[in-house]
Amino acid sequence: MKLKHLSLSVMIMGTALGLASTQAAASGYQFGSQSVSGQGTAHANGAEANDPSTIFTNPAGLSRLDGTQLVIGGTLVVPHSEYTDNGSVRTVMIPGSSAQPTGGNNGGTFAPKAVAAPTFYLSHKINDKITAGIGMYVPYGAKLDYGFDWAGRYALKSINLQSLNINPSISFKLDERHSFGFGVSAQYMDATLEQMADATTGLNAGVFQAAYARALGLGLSPAAAATAAQGAVKAANISGDGLAHVEGNDWGFGWNIGYMFQLNESTRFGLAYRSSIKQSLKGTSTWTFDNVTGSIAGSPLTPAQIAKLKHPNASASVDVTTPETASANFFHQLNPKVALMGDVTWVRNSQLQQIDIKQYSTPAQGDLVLHQNWKDTWRVSFGSNYQLNDSWMLRGGVAWEQAPLQSDDQRHPAIPDSDRIWLSFGANYKINKQSSLDLAYSFIDFKNANVNYTDSCNPSGQKADGSLCTGNGGTVKGSYKTYLQLIGVQYNYRF
Repeated sequence: MKLKHLSLSVMIMGTALGLASTQAAASGYQFGSQSVSGQGTAHANGAEANDPSTIFTNPAGLSRLDGTQLVIGGTLVVPHSEYTDNGSVRTVMIPGSSAQPTGGNNGGTFAPKAVAAPTFYLSHKINDKITAGIGMYVPYGAKLDYGFDWAGRYALKSINLQSLNINPSISFKLDERHSFGFGVSAQYMDATLEQMADATTGLNAGVFQAAYARALGLGLSPAAAATAAQGAVKAANISGDGLAHVEGNDWGFGWNIGYMFQLNESTRFGLAYRSSIKQSLKGTSTWTFDNVTGSIAGSPLTPAQIAKLKHPNASASVDVTTPETASANFFHQLNPKVALMGDVTWVRNSQLQQIDIKQYSTPAQGDLVLHQNWKDTWRVSFGSNYQLNDSWMLRGGVAWEQAPLQSDDQRHPAIPDSDRIWLSFGANYKINKQSSLDLAYSFIDFKNANVNYTDSCNPSGQKADGSLCTGNGGTVKGSYKTYLQLIGVQYNYRF
């Protein structure tokens, strides 16, 4: 089953700001392409610093840019992801009952949409020592919509994470060999999550428990009481799913630094670090149970009304810390036509152990938790430029990137991530002395991945230790096959 509406959305703010989301092309929630020129080398170009997009990779590279330069780009993302269910089940809450399949879609084909994300960079050389600039790009994103009736709907129906980073930067050229750069980031993040609520299991379990207690009170044996309670469940005939909709947004602030060392006219090395950013997304959680039907003997309320009392609308918040990164890279002009480059990047994804969504309501509902237990990851990329003639420079690159997931039971459907290989091609066409055009194409192949994710809560709203929680308790069990295609276009202008 191809993921339904696996797409990337773009909102233009003013004339250059972009806010977008997609299934992540890089590990975790990272978008993965903040520069079309970089994409052409599989982002091995951290030490190349040939346009203002160096603001993202290494702000020290600004010292290499003359005059005033402008970059406006866009990346089209064409996703393809297939899910096959291998036995997803509901939680078991009624004694004597065995695990039940979740039902819903276990197969079929859906066509994901292709959409685009923007980038904007501007640099200005103030004097021989100082160059300043600003970048606006999409650092993180995730958008998946599986639909209302897929087999894993109790773990996730949809997620939409959108972000925008505004990154003013400055570089200082100490001498012909050493340059430093520094930048600050204002990062906006907006997130929406939906998951179906297993009202059928939860309410039927409540009917069973109440009927069982009444039967014991009438003097029936435990076995006879259980039989009577099972009959009460059948008579109630409760069915249907609810829907939880949680959303929030926030601004956060961070910084990045870079150093560049020019060994000689042909070779240079770079080091760069980008800080984590802490954000507290605040918003609301909204619950609907319009599709829950049935009746409960002796109750003046419908099952939908009872479920709504248990899950009232509430204010919500979630604390998010985006991972810090550290990179080392090199660039070497082998001869007038060929340049070689490489990059190694470490990402501290272990800061994202779980997503803990807090709900504030009366009665209390407990937290909705997506456990992840991520690990730190590495990305290694190599690339090359080839100067074909005065007008055309060709690019190419390959990269290997780790996924932060440690096991199948930590792979949540919100990010069905896996290790991947990038294969990229690109070109720069010189229009005239002032302007040029960058083109890039990347094919990203994800390793086939299995999911065996179990919710730590259950429809009763309590864990085994009695503490409150929000969840369904079921298990999503299936497999993913994924690849992405990225097509980029970037316009460069020198004033």
